[in-house]
Amino acid sequence: MTHGSLDALRDLAVRHLPPDDAERWLNLLRPGVRLEATAHGSAAAAHDVVGQLGGLPKLPADVHWPVWAAHGPLSFIAAIDCAALPADALDIDLPADGTLLFFYFDGQLDDGEALVLAEDRDSWAGARVLHIPAGETVMEHTAPGGLQPYPVVPLTARVEMTAAEPWHPRIREAFAPGAPLGQRYNHPVCAQEFLNALWDFGDAIGHQIGGHARSVQNPVEIETAEASLDGEVSWEDPRLSEEAGNWVLLAQFDSEDAADMMWGDSGALYWLIRPRDLAERRFDRALFTWQCC
Repeated sequence: MTHGSLDALRDLAVRHLPPDDAERWLNLLRPGVRLEATAHGSAAAAHDVVGQLGGLPKLPADVHWPVWAAHGPLSFIAAIDCAALPADALDIDLPADGTLLFFYFDGQLDDGEALVLAEDRDSWAGARVLHIPAGETVMEHTAPGGLQPYPVVPLTARVEMTAAEPWHPRIREAFAPGAPLGQRYNHPVCAQEFLNALWDFGDAIGHQIGGHARSVQNPVEIETAEASLDGEVSWEDPRLSEEAGNWVLLAQFDSEDAADMMWGDSGALYWLIRPRDLAERRFDRALFTWQCC
């Protein structure tokens, strides 16, 4: 829902919540790496780059550009240098080195006719994450015909604490177990005063690795859980809440003017993964969703 320094979020919590609730809420914060778009030629871009939006991917000779069968090749969205990330500060098991590459079928080839949707299992091939291990011989690949690469935008990183929506399954479980999933409930963390303070604190979606996702609409973990359960359970079924707790944010990429990226109406792209799959480097099991205003 928001992000910032621990001290700033602590100050916010103690001003708007009872002491016990403030402490419990602070214990639910998670560290995330915020990725900032940086202009070429800047001092930060020269020394502190951890990845990039857009451009062209560097792939080993035996790794093909990802394709969604019957639709076409995916657009290249971002590359993240795992060794350059402050991964020790996170609570997810990222690779210590190598590069994470993110691809998405963005509608360039069909004027947006085919959509990649979490609830449509047949469309899952329209979003991919690849991990290229360190030491692999790689070369920059030319974009397949019909795809226009996005402009290159360097990304720098900083670690911040992230807070989830009070109706996020993990937060709800801490303060109001059994309350309706994805809805406000009767507790100070759902009071309008506290919500306004959170929204005023920072409302940018942003680019991020790890931490709590900054969802545009309902928590993306719920969407991912629904997809993984094939939409066969209702929001009242406790299995949906349990499954939502099995997924963590791998990466989110916001709309970005500097990269000519616009996801729907000022939306964002999200990749989530189960911790056990992340530990086993099974990035093929990451699930994708997107949200917009």
